[in-house]
Amino acid sequence: MGSIYKPKCAPDGQTFKEAKIAATLRESAVWWLKYRAGGRIVRQSSGSEHAQEARKLLRVREGAAAEGKVILPRADKVTIRELADDLKAEYAANGRRSADRLEFSLAHLLPVFGDRRAAQVTSADITRYKTQRQGAGAANATVNRELAALKRMYSLAVNGEKLARAPHIAMLQEDNVRRGFFEREQFETVRGHLRPSLRPVVTFAYITGWRIRAEVLTLQWHQVDFEAGTVRLEPGTTKNREGRTFYLTPELRACLEGQKAATAAAQRQTGRIIPWVFHRGGQPVRCFRGAWVGACKRAGVPGRIPHDFRRTAVRNLERAGVPRSTAMAMVGHKTEAIYRRYAIVDHEMLKEGAAKLAAFSESASR
Repeated sequence: MGSIYKPKCAPDGQTFKEAKIAATLRESAVWWLKYRAGGRIVRQSSGSEHAQEARKLLRVREGAAAEGKVILPRADKVTIRELADDLKAEYAANGRRSADRLEFSLAHLLPVFGDRRAAQVTSADITRYKTQRQGAGAANATVNRELAALKRMYSLAVNGEKLARAPHIAMLQEDNVRRGFFEREQFETVRGHLRPSLRPVVTFAYITGWRIRAEVLTLQWHQVDFEAGTVRLEPGTTKNREGRTFYLTPELRACLEGQKAATAAAQRQTGRIIPWVFHRGGQPVRCFRGAWVGACKRAGVPGRIPHDFRRTAVRNLERAGVPRSTAMAMVGHKTEAIYRRYAIVDHEMLKEGAAKLAAFSESASR
């Protein structure tokens, strides 16, 4: 029959014997398990400060021992740094695009938790981390990305039988949902303040709502079919890993045909083939943050971001009456919940809704 207990330890600078004599031994806040498995005594941290949770885990451990299952003898020795290495390996194996974001999160997590034993990290420790990060000026959304990484580490560890359980990791409330979008006149003004080589980029993004950095700037000519009237993204190249096809509107066709002519001229001048649709003198466009910020300031709409084109495209599709399932496929939203976040209702749409309601009421009263 197993038991749970709280081990005692000596404070820094004292041996256990010295602390026992001086009555300065400190009791652990975390409950530990003691049970027999495979003919030997196993002592293991429950990772919980609650006796009820520890007893529940003890029953699970004793049941697993009776059935001859793995008992995770190293669970109390695994560190957060080891879990982080496993998470990075999982990202690499699956080719996740957010690997850079993970490194940013780990740069904040590891100095605090890296050398801690994973089984001993409690919800209270995580709450303290949240408070510390907020005190340092980090936004709730930033802290949540870090907590999500920590949560994923524990999930992999539990699934891989490195740990028995994970601490509860509650996310912070986020209240920073952006609502920016461009009216046509604003878009034209900002575009006019950009260099000619960047104007086709924002035109394409305004019409399609595709992600500029990952889907627009990486676009190559073999993905454009003027005869079929389409531009496509191959499966596996998008955020949701699904392919996408956008049929050319007259404005989009004119934009791409103009860019095709500019590309042909650049190829004659440089003497080499240019595979990218959007480029500067044959070199792919990597980033145009400085030019963008300056153009927005001169246009009188400072603070706008290129991702606002995504919201704008969704709103334009809603205004045009395009069925939601079709709009989602055109822009690349996999779930309706995400699509609704971008389907911003503005005053014009509200006014149109009221007019439609008035017309319906009038016809019903006749």
